[in-house]
Amino acid sequence: MRQTTFVFVFAVAISSVLGKTLTVLVVFNATKPGRKLRKCVGSRISTGLVILCSLGELIICVTWLIFAPPFVELDTKTIPGTIIVQCNEGSIIAFYVAVSYIGVLAVFCFIVAFISRKLPDTFNEAQHITFSMLVFCSVWMSFIPTYLSTKGKYMVAVEIFAMLASNGALLCFIFFPKCYIILLRPDRNTKRDIKVKVFQIHG
Repeated sequence: MRQTTFVFVFAVAISSVLGKTLTVLVVFNATKPGRKLRKCVGSRISTGLVILCSLGELIICVTWLIFAPPFVELDTKTIPGTIIVQCNEGSIIAFYVAVSYIGVLAVFCFIVAFISRKLPDTFNEAQHITFSMLVFCSVWMSFIPTYLSTKGKYMVAVEIFAMLASNGALLCFIFFPKCYIILLRPDRNTKRDIKVKVFQIHG
C-alpha cells in the first residue's frame, strides 16, 4: 500500500492546488461586468474538482491492486551472498501510469496558474502557485530517471527526497507569503486595504 497511498495523497494535494488556482481565476473574471461566472463562484467548483481528479487516481490505484497486487520478493543480486526480502510493487507500468496522472494534474495546474499570474495584486496568489508548481514539476521530471537508475533501498531514499522537495515547494511558496503578511505586515491584512486595491482595479 506504500506506493498507492503515496500517489493518491499527492493526487489529492495537487487537485486541491488546482481547485484553488481555478477559484482565483474564476473569482477575478466573475467581477468583470457582463460575466455570467458569478454563479460558479464558491466552494462547489473547487470541491467538485478535487473529488473528480482524486477519483481518477483512486480508480488507477484500485485497478493496480486488483490486477497486479504487490508480493514478497527475494533479492539475491543487490548484495552478493545476502538474501534481501523486499516488496515487489506488482506492476511497474501501473506505478508510472499513476505517477504520470499526477504529472498531468501538475502540468495543468501550472498552465492555469501561469495564465493567472498577471492578475492584479489583490489576486496575486496565482504567482506563488505558478512558482511552486514550476519547482514541483522540475523535481518530478528529475525524479523519474533517477528512480529508474537506482535499486534496492536507494529507491526509497530517492522517493523520499522527491516527496520532501515537492512538498517543501508547495508549502513554502504558497504559504510563506501568507505568513509574511500575517506576522510581519499585519497592516496589509485588512478589509480596507483590499477594498482600496479593488477600487483601484475597477476604477
